[in-house]
Amino acid sequence: MLRYIIGRILVMIPTLFVISVLVFTIIELPPGDYFESYVQELKMLGEPADLQEIENLRTRYHFDDPAPLRYVHWVKGMLHGDFGYSFEYRMPVNEVVGDRLWLTMLVSVVTIIFTWLLAFPIGLYSAMHQYSWGDYGLTFIGLIGIAVPHFMLAVILMYFANIWFGTSIGHLMDLQYLDQPMSWAKFGSILEHLWIPVIIIGTAGTAGMARRLRANLLDELGKQYVVTARAKGLSPTRVVLKYPLRMALNFFISDIGSILPSIISGAEVTAIILSLETTGPMLIRALQSQDMYLAGSFLMYLAVLTVLGVLVSDIALSLLDPRIRLQGRRG
Repeated sequence: MLRYIIGRILVMIPTLFVISVLVFTIIELPPGDYFESYVQELKMLGEPADLQEIENLRTRYHFDDPAPLRYVHWVKGMLHGDFGYSFEYRMPVNEVVGDRLWLTMLVSVVTIIFTWLLAFPIGLYSAMHQYSWGDYGLTFIGLIGIAVPHFMLAVILMYFANIWFGTSIGHLMDLQYLDQPMSWAKFGSILEHLWIPVIIIGTAGTAGMARRLRANLLDELGKQYVVTARAKGLSPTRVVLKYPLRMALNFFISDIGSILPSIISGAEVTAIILSLETTGPMLIRALQSQDMYLAGSFLMYLAVLTVLGVLVSDIALSLLDPRIRLQGRRG
């Protein structure tokens, strides 16, 4: 196991190097840079641009250097914990992310917990009561949950909340706490608003995960070892929980590789509609405005979480399912 982990970590290094080159190249592909877009935007608004300040920033952050040299400065800064400067927000990237990072993690982690707590019993019940009225009803609700996109559900909920209750859904906290330091009052306000995006974002995930658990569990229940266990007189509940459920959980573990980056990226479109103070809208805005360091840092952070998530899921799968081996047997 230790040899496997060390080998995977060594493979991660060139993987992240290739990803960093691709991220930098993609960000550099659009013509011009942030400063040119910024000057054009000011001209359209009829406002003067401080060309001297812009030139100083271009020189300070090596925008006049060749692209390979800029890439070296960018990677070197990240290795030292300096993720660069956000020209859009006029402050270092570390400060721009600020509370948005942990708010995104809070929303995503609670959504994942909400999804798993609902998907497990629904999928288990549907598999153990196949073709019953309860199975048909949960299947119908699940298909609706899968078919309705996050952003559409958010719009529908905002509309009916305004029509029925006269309330406006939006933000992760009361407006008075925006841009304020964290306090117990602000944290309480966040908890009061948290359930809305959790339900919206978690609906489709819950439905899809329950359907997959049902399908995997039904596949396991049809295997010979389950038939043998039933023939020996074991109770149906014990038969399901002893081995089939454990084997059916493999896809939950394999999803860790995608769950970790989703904690940071979140549901971007839903966050924009609900005006959530998360990192998703900030990432989209950074890509649109060619805010190189902010967008690049986000994308590299997602890449690191992805490769770490795949490593964790592979190790967890080998521990959960003894049929999975990290390396083949030697002859």
